[in-house]
This record gives sequence, structure tokens and C-alpha cells, in this order.
Amino acid sequence: MTDHHLAAGASTCHWGFFDAALEPKIRIKSGDTVTIDTVTGAPEHLPPDGGFHIPPEVLEVHKHVPPKLGPHILTGPVYVEGAKPGMVLEVRILDVKLFQDWGFNVIIPTLGTLPYDFDEVTYHVIPLDAEAMTGTLPWGMKLPLKPFFGVMGLAPPPAWGAVSSAPPQPYGGNLDNKELVAGTTLYLPVFAEGGLFSCGDGHGAQGDGEVNVTAIETALTGTFQFILHEDMSLARPRAESSTHYITMGLDPSLDECAKVALRDMISLITEKSSLSREDAYMLCSLAADLRVTQTVNGVKGIHVMLEKSLIPT
Repeated sequence: MTDHHLAAGASTCHWGFFDAALEPKIRIKSGDTVTIDTVTGAPEHLPPDGGFHIPPEVLEVHKHVPPKLGPHILTGPVYVEGAKPGMVLEVRILDVKLFQDWGFNVIIPTLGTLPYDFDEVTYHVIPLDAEAMTGTLPWGMKLPLKPFFGVMGLAPPPAWGAVSSAPPQPYGGNLDNKELVAGTTLYLPVFAEGGLFSCGDGHGAQGDGEVNVTAIETALTGTFQFILHEDMSLARPRAESSTHYITMGLDPSLDECAKVALRDMISLITEKSSLSREDAYMLCSLAADLRVTQTVNGVKGIHVMLEKSLIPT
């Protein structure tokens, strides 16, 4: 196992898209760990009055990396040797740290869960305290930080070409799942050689739904361990924490999201136990929680959470 570091910057970031044709920025072996720095926000999102640390990496990206298709600045991709379509890449999220001392939130008319309820752009800088792990909101409230990456994903199938980073996809991407904090594990199906993992869209804190289209948007550093599974197959992302299994449904319709995520949880239960599909369905009705991941990315999300201890072994 080897430890690597991938810094953010003009030579390592791409802005707004996933593409299997992207040149890898680092090549690793299964089992290796990579610490990845990320930056976030367009020039208009930088603090206007100074007094905050603005990473020089984000200024470099603004100067040299043109945005394409979507809003997210992503660091990567990471090429995992031996990864081929049909396999699964396990992404262990070992650590997530703040990379700057501020974040921002913005309301944008025509976007979000209430696209026509607000007529003006409303932007706020949110100071972040890395010691107290709080963000100070405009009215003085100190909100606990629970940082995670809104975007973690692999490359799409090569035939898709460049794809916007905005909607979540079967290969991951803009999942905006607030459960994916340090200590959790994300499983992603591989669609292109090497997998080609990229991440960004750091969030200091977010509610389920991310209703106004932004969380506390901030720059983060993450440490990940990548483990390749040749004998595992998935159609879409799954995750787990120390206590829960998590399945995810992605679709423009929340009803369809719920069905997809629930069917995946039923499959997971029957894979890991001797329960029938009927028993698994009953267990989900009695003990699983369906949560709205986000409602703002065009393709919406529902994730189902079930305590691991409830699945008989």
C-alpha cells in the first residue's frame, strides 16, 4: 500500500464535467491511499472584503481552466490499475478536512427546490472555524460542520463523451449525499478503464434536500483508499457506514428514486442473508428509512438507510 498526494491546481483540475477521455493525473494500485486537495466556486463566489484565506490554487484554476457544462471544479482523475468496466471500485473515505476558512451559500432565481419563489440572487460568505468545527451563519448562529464531498465519481462510459457534473449518474458524481462523511465507504461501478475517480464540490454542512441548490460550499482535502473488486457488480452507487447500509436511487422523479433505492436495498438484504425478497421487503417497511438526498440537480435522489445489525447473518 502506497500513500499519494494530489494537489489542486490548473494541471490537476477540470471544471464542470466527467469524461473517460481525460488524462489521468495520478496512477495508483488497488489498496493505495490518495490525499486529494479540492477548491470550489467561480470568481464571483470569492469573499468580496478580504480577511479570509483564499487558496492560490483556486485563483490558478480561475485563470487557466475554462468551465465546461457544469459548475463543479473537480480534482483528478485518479487511475486505478486493473480497473475495467463491470468491476466495482470501493472508495473508503478515511478523512475530510477544511482547506480554507470560509464557505458560501447562494440562492439563485430559477434554481433550487423553489425556483420561482425568490427573485434576487442572495449570496453569503460563511466563516468556518476548524477548531470548533462550526460555521457562523448571517444571523449569528454557529452551525456544526459535517464536511463531505458533494461530488465523488468515476468516468462515464467512453461513448458518452463529456458529461455535465451537475446531475448524479450511475458512476456517482454529484450525489450530494450528506451521509458520505469520513469513516464511510462508497462503492462505484466502473465504466471506463482505470475507473478515473474525481472529486470536489466540498460541503461544510448540508441538510437532506440541499433545497436552495447550495450547501456551505467550501474547499476540502480528502484522504481516500481505493480497493478494486473484480468479483462484484453494481448498477449504481451504494455506500455503508460503521452502522448502516445505504442504497441510492437517482431519477428526475422522486417516486422512481424511492423504487430504485428500495429495490437495491431488498437485493442487498437478500445478498447478505437468507431472507426471502418478501421478508426483506417487510424488514424495509418496518426498519429502513427513506431519505431525500437532494431535489435540486435535475436528477433527484432518495437514499435508503438500514442498520447493519438488523440483517441476520
